Amino acid sequence: MASFDLSRRLVAEGLGTALLVATVVGSGIMAASLTPDTGLALLGNTIATGAILVVLITILGPISGAHFNPAVSLIFAMSRSLPKVDFAGYVLAQIAGGVTGTFAAHLMFDLPLIGLSSKVRTGGAQWFSEGVATFGLVAVILAGIRFEQKAVPWLVGLYITAAYWFTASTSFANPAVALARSLTDTFSGIRPVDLPGFWLAEIAGAVAALVLFAWLLQPNASSTISSEAKP
Repeated sequence: MASFDLSRRLVAEGLGTALLVATVVGSGIMAASLTPDTGLALLGNTIATGAILVVLITILGPISGAHFNPAVSLIFAMSRSLPKVDFAGYVLAQIAGGVTGTFAAHLMFDLPLIGLSSKVRTGGAQWFSEGVATFGLVAVILAGIRFEQKAVPWLVGLYITAAYWFTASTSFANPAVALARSLTDTFSGIRPVDLPGFWLAEIAGAVAALVLFAWLLQPNASSTISSEAKP
């Protein structure tokens, strides 16, 4: 696979995060404008988000790894798959891309560029949901890379589609996306004051997944050798 320089990787991370957030926020605005049924609106928001993740990871993954998520970049930096000197650049690109994505969604729907969210998302259940959602996301990524790398775009898209519905928080699982969503007072928003709880839960979930799967994905060398030695 071709190796891309840091500037191209950062543009890919920023662009991917922008398109992801534009999809999350834009599809939420569209869904809420088409139906008063919250469940149906969430379904539309879910399908769009899962679909765009498959597309973005497929086309931008070969360039930057398609993290689009500071929690994902953190676990790759901790596992030395992402050089630590590149980590800060990835996070800044993701944040800038996420904010740009919110602005783009607002412009497409003729809304004010910035509208701080008033949607309450706080409490133990919400925080635990974010920890579970991010744990699962990182687990899917690590195991997918280990066993079926070509399927990772679909695995991530399908996981987030499911996690929208089995978590109380609707699975943000992404500190940059959470920040971007605090700038929209629409269907997918989150109050800025609620962000720290989400961020801490997301980072904790990501690190917990890294610790567990660093052990879980290592085969037992002695058992393999013993098995191969048998007639």
